Amino acid sequence: MLLELKHIYKTYDIGAEEVPILKDVSLSIEKGDYLAIMGPSGSGKSTLMNIIGCLDKPSSGEYLFEGRDILSLSDNELSEIRAHNIGFVFQSFQLLKGETALQNVMLPLSFANVKKNLRAGIAEKALDRVGLKERMSFLPTQLSGGQKQRVAIARALVNNPDIILADEPTGALDQKSGKSVMELFEKLNSEGVTIVLITHDENVGKRAKKLLHIVDGEILEHKKEA
Repeated sequence: MLLELKHIYKTYDIGAEEVPILKDVSLSIEKGDYLAIMGPSGSGKSTLMNIIGCLDKPSSGEYLFEGRDILSLSDNELSEIRAHNIGFVFQSFQLLKGETALQNVMLPLSFANVKKNLRAGIAEKALDRVGLKERMSFLPTQLSGGQKQRVAIARALVNNPDIILADEPTGALDQKSGKSVMELFEKLNSEGVTIVLITHDENVGKRAKKLLHIVDGEILEHKKEA
């Protein structure tokens, strides 16, 4: 088992009022899974993703990542897990505009303390893996939306994380580019990469191997897709 969430609750204090966001969420993810978390805006799916990604902590419950009790770890230990074990892909790409594709992909390697002389070669392999080896020297302004997202996926892959978390990865793309990105995720998953993505798009969600529906902070359905 890669990770387990057990009876997760998340509330936010807004003035004198406690607002529940997640309500008794339990979830297991195995190595090699490809899971889509679907739900409308305000359903709690982004909060759930942030907890899985060690960007936020639940108000109560238990979170085990490769057997480690995440909620007992210090901020520095959580930073280490994010740097080495989790890759992030965002809707808005979050690429540095003044840096080339290669330089953007190299960035996580510096946070992971990879030797400087090794970074370019590792990043080049990651870009080749997503079909962008010929675009290594291009700036984000010289890339299409689909290519930018491929750079972001290469950046997420570059440290060989245990899991990739993708937040609305096709949300800023046209239909053709979105389909290409989803095909890339399927290819990576077939190579053994564990992927969890959140989406409100049913066409995106149904391409994953497993599908979880979340509404008003509660899991309504969790099924294996045919």
